[in-house]
Amino acid sequence: MFKSKTALITGSTSGIGLGIAREFAARGANIVLNGFGDAAQIAHLRNEIANAHGVIVMADGTDVSRADAIESMMARAIGEFGAIDLLINNAGIQHVAPVEEFPLDKWNAILAINLSAAFHATRLALPAMKKKGFGRIVNVASAHALVASPFKSAYVAAKHGIAGLTKTVALEVAEAGITVNAVCPGYVLTPLVEKQIPDTAKARGISEQAVVRDVLLAAQPTKRFVTVEQVAALTAFLCSEAAASITGAVLPIEGGWTAH
Repeated sequence: MFKSKTALITGSTSGIGLGIAREFAARGANIVLNGFGDAAQIAHLRNEIANAHGVIVMADGTDVSRADAIESMMARAIGEFGAIDLLINNAGIQHVAPVEEFPLDKWNAILAINLSAAFHATRLALPAMKKKGFGRIVNVASAHALVASPFKSAYVAAKHGIAGLTKTVALEVAEAGITVNAVCPGYVLTPLVEKQIPDTAKARGISEQAVVRDVLLAAQPTKRFVTVEQVAALTAFLCSEAAASITGAVLPIEGGWTAH
């Protein structure tokens, strides 16, 4: 499906991003991995994905909180492959605290990584996409792009911003062969979610087990975590030719959470 195409996935050394990278490589795309982690482990991932699927895999540890670093990463990737055909803006961080106690550095970091990074990667990918007359951009948002939860002011603000950015860019490039969509997962048991469980327990004054039962999965009528593989499959579909008429969509994949 994606043979001869190149996908850049931010935040793809673990969790949802890594799942998307594996899915796209299995469909024939060359991959640019981006994210932090142990250098030896990332090298192993790169080699594993490349050897399993016969594709080219680059790894780039760019800190996407910095606009200048994103510019350098995009220049390297486009210089290597000619264009980024499939851009998946997935990188994200989280912090949980009441708004009056929310640390300013955490607010700034969440907005930079969860929202501004998608803006910068998108604006830098579009010229080459327009030249080719083809592009797919998928922003990994969250159910929190559609609804709010207490103690997550920065994350909710950033994800609502992603929804607006998605719709705006989709309209701007609608005649250029480029689609722009967002997927909105509910709770997926990734390292990001695992790390916020103790913070949520502290903020709410309840046990970690109660956070999973009564806070996280309470929001999802299915009472099941969304899987990485499900999010990756939806993302791949949005990048396919079959989805060429889907653009500007903000699509929930959250076990019915936002149907309330």
